This record gives sequence, structure tokens and C-alpha cells, in this order.
Amino acid sequence: MAAPSSSRPWICRPFAVKLTLSLIAISIAGYIVGPPLYWHLVEVLAAVTRPSSGMMCPSCNCDCSSQPLISIPEGLGNASFADCAKHDPGVSEDTENSYSELLSEELRLREADAAESQRRADTALLEAKKITSQYQKEADKCNSGMETCEEAREKAEEALVAQKKLTALWELRARKRGWKEGVARNRGQSQGSVQSS
Repeated sequence: MAAPSSSRPWICRPFAVKLTLSLIAISIAGYIVGPPLYWHLVEVLAAVTRPSSGMMCPSCNCDCSSQPLISIPEGLGNASFADCAKHDPGVSEDTENSYSELLSEELRLREADAAESQRRADTALLEAKKITSQYQKEADKCNSGMETCEEAREKAEEALVAQKKLTALWELRARKRGWKEGVARNRGQSQGSVQSS
């Protein structure tokens, strides 16, 4: 009986995993390096295939700034279009005035907004101070009441200690005169039953 081959599918085998990861790494590297390498090779090939310097065309000598791109006949031209780029002091002054007015209006609006924000912040601060003051008053009342209660508890403890001492003194005197706790209870019970009969 032949030994069965590995029960894992071929995709889970270490060799297949390594091969897959290697292919992914090569694909990513090609994606990153490919475009710059392509354009570099295109430039090199273009430089190699160019004709030698003796066969090149002479350089063009033209001054395009003095000549219009398209010449328009005199009668069909729009004069206002050509005047558009000229400096007009009246228009410039109006534009500057309106621009400065817009800026000053924006500044006034921002100042008003800042003043309103400051007013709201001051109101909130004042409200917080009032609430803090109220809580402080309540805390002071509570502390005062706690001190009073603590003093009363201490006085009650002192009175209890004094009462226990006095009770112990009376009990000691009674024992010296022959009083016993168990006998006194029996007498009290027997006297109570005699009186009831």
C-alpha cells in the first residue's frame, strides 16, 4: 500500500505560498519602478535615434511678442477688447474704493462677531461664578452643621462615659452592702407574683 501524499491542497503547501508571495512582490516592484523606467528608456531611445547634429534643422528666429497671433482686419476688430488691458484711473479708483469698503465691512462684521462672542463668554463666566458661590455657601452650611453635630456627639459621648462611671460607682456601693444581681431579680419577680395574686 503506497503512502498517501499530503492531505493538504497544493495551495496550502509552503512552496506554493512562497511562490505566490514572490509573484506579488515582483508585481508590486514592477508597478512602482515600471513607469519611471519606461520613460527613461523612451528618452534614451529618442536620443539615440535622433539624427546627428549636422543634419538638424536650423533654429527658428522669431519674435512672437511683437506680432499678433491672428491678425484681424481693421473694420472687424473690437476696439473695446484692445482697451480692456489699458489702465483706467477712474475704474481703478472705484475698484480700490469698493475693495477697501468691502474689507472695512468685513472687519466691522468680524469685530461685532468677536464682541458678541466675548459678551457670551463673560455672561457664561459670571453665571459660573454665581453657581460656584451658591455651592460654596451650601458647602459652608454643610460644614457648619457637621461641626455642630460633631460637637453634640462628643458631648453625648462624654455624658455617656460620665453616666457609666456613676453607674459603676453605685453598683460597687450596692455590692459592698450585699446586693447580688441574680437575687434581686428573683425577689422582683416573686414580689410581682405576690402582688398580682
